[in-house]
Amino acid sequence: MQMLAIDNGWLVPARRLVSPNQDARPADASVDTLVVHGITLPPGRFGHGQVDALFTNTLDVSRAAFYREIAHLRVSAHVLIERTGAITQYVGFDDRAWHAGQSCFDGRTRVNDFAVGIELEGTDDCPYTPAQYRALAATGAALMRAYPMLTRARMVGHSDIAPERKTDPGPAFDWALYFDLLERACI
Repeated sequence: MQMLAIDNGWLVPARRLVSPNQDARPADASVDTLVVHGITLPPGRFGHGQVDALFTNTLDVSRAAFYREIAHLRVSAHVLIERTGAITQYVGFDDRAWHAGQSCFDGRTRVNDFAVGIELEGTDDCPYTPAQYRALAATGAALMRAYPMLTRARMVGHSDIAPERKTDPGPAFDWALYFDLLERACI
C-alpha cells in the first residue's frame, strides 16, 4: 500500500485541482471526523472527469440532461478517489470543503466545520474497487497521523450524518475491509 503524507494540508502525492467552493474553518474547529461519500457524474457512469467539473463550477450542461439540475450547486470535497485509485485533492484539509450539507454527527451540526470529506467514484449498489479501498486507507492513515483527534470511530458515511437526505456510500461499501486496510496502513 502506498504511503501518503500531508504537507501544509495537502496530500502528497496527489493530483491537486483547487475548488472555489471552500472557505476557512471556524477558528475553534479541529479536524476530527472523516465522511465517506459516493459520487458519479452522470449518475452510474464512471471515468468521465465530470466530478472535477462539478467541484470547479465548470459543468457543461449540454453533456447530460441531469447536469442542468445540478449546475447551480456550489459543492466540493477535500478528495476524490477514482475507480483506479487515483486521488485528486480539491480543498486543503485545514480549510472547509462544502460536502456534508445539512448534517449532524455526535450531537454537532455543521459537519463541514470539523470533517474531511472524501468522495469515492461509485454508487450505493456497485462494489467499490480494491484500488479505491487501498487509496482510502492510505489517505485515512495520513489524516490520522496529521490530525490526532481523528479516530476510526469518527469515520462515517454521508448517510450517517444526513440519514434523511443521503444514502452514500451505500451498502456496496465494505466498512470491514476498509477498517482492516486502515489498520494495516497505520502500522
